[in-house]
Amino acid sequence: MLCFVLSPLQAQNNITEQLSIYLDCNVCDNQYIRQNLGNVQFVRDQYLGDVHIFFVTQRNGSRGRSYEAQFIGKNEFEAINYSLSFSTDGNMTSDEVRQRVLENIKLGLVRFWIAKGTVDEVTVLVPIPEDMSDEVDEDDPWNYWLFQIGAGGFFNGQEQSRSRNINFNLSARRVTEKNKFSLRAGYRESRNIFEFEGDEIVGVNDRKFLNVNDIISINQHWSYGFFGRVSTSTFDNSDLSWTFRPALEYSFFDYALSAKKQLTISYRNGIRYNKYIERTVFNKTEEYLWEHGVQLGGRINQEWGNVNSEISFNQFLQDTSLYSLNFFLGTRIRLFKGFNFNVSGSYSITRNQINLPGGDLSLEELLLQQQQLQSGYNYFVNLGFSYSFGSIYNTIVNPRFDF
Repeated sequence: MLCFVLSPLQAQNNITEQLSIYLDCNVCDNQYIRQNLGNVQFVRDQYLGDVHIFFVTQRNGSRGRSYEAQFIGKNEFEAINYSLSFSTDGNMTSDEVRQRVLENIKLGLVRFWIAKGTVDEVTVLVPIPEDMSDEVDEDDPWNYWLFQIGAGGFFNGQEQSRSRNINFNLSARRVTEKNKFSLRAGYRESRNIFEFEGDEIVGVNDRKFLNVNDIISINQHWSYGFFGRVSTSTFDNSDLSWTFRPALEYSFFDYALSAKKQLTISYRNGIRYNKYIERTVFNKTEEYLWEHGVQLGGRINQEWGNVNSEISFNQFLQDTSLYSLNFFLGTRIRLFKGFNFNVSGSYSITRNQINLPGGDLSLEELLLQQQQLQSGYNYFVNLGFSYSFGSIYNTIVNPRFDF
């Protein structure tokens, strides 16, 4: 273990002589890092600092994260550019996670402190070597398996209305380089009761599901998998539904580069069985369906920002007029010093709502959203920008009133 000791609250008399850093991490406890990392000054924009610390992260098989911290030198430190990789696991507390992140930031800054000549406050502690003869290999007793159980709910009400929502879930997951298997089951019930002129209006939605997925690696560009699902849902007019869909995926870049950039195309083809609570608009009470789908998606994480996009097409083969087409785009781009632009949105063309009940929808069902409504499309758009100016230093943390 390599440890660093430095003063997080050292005097700030000559802040412009200290190493200035821009921390670019959307999953880090930034306040904790500012309070516990001394010998630096934090700046508000990547173009104003000596070092841009850019994090890319991915969820790993233990429900933790795999981190890659890139230390990008600026100005007089442009020749220094490298990265550190480390991981956390799902059993770690948030405090343990932020401590590990902080220790790796300290480790990555050592070369910059040396180049800056500000090492007076830095002490490196290296453990004394132990007798290696007593060291034995310790196998993972769980063989990469991770299990999780959860439950939750909320209850609220007033004089003329009350509601409750309860949910349960459990999952099992095993992730290796060659295989990724997951099983997830859940139950959710939502109940809303309204009193109006002496009458009670009750709305109930419940959903049960079981998902089983198994993905096998072929090489650094190809993989295949099997996706199965069993579910019931009053909202979707489903008394019982199950699907089984084999799939094939190609990655245009090596999977090893997925934290920074990824572009994949996948194809799925399989069978679905639906048994409906009410007879559908197609006069069906149950049916077997063949369906297929193509999905093209990609993402880029760079120091200038990130971009995520996806296009997917799904279709029923026995009637090709029943299909859906979905688009998604999200991006956050730093256009110039202090100015950030972000936009995200999705649009779906839905021509495959085979599960809609054939009867008329009551006013209560409409207002309480007890059933899915017929719609040829749906969309969502979010956009905005931010611009900051003023002092480039922001080391001071004041948590009073939490703003």
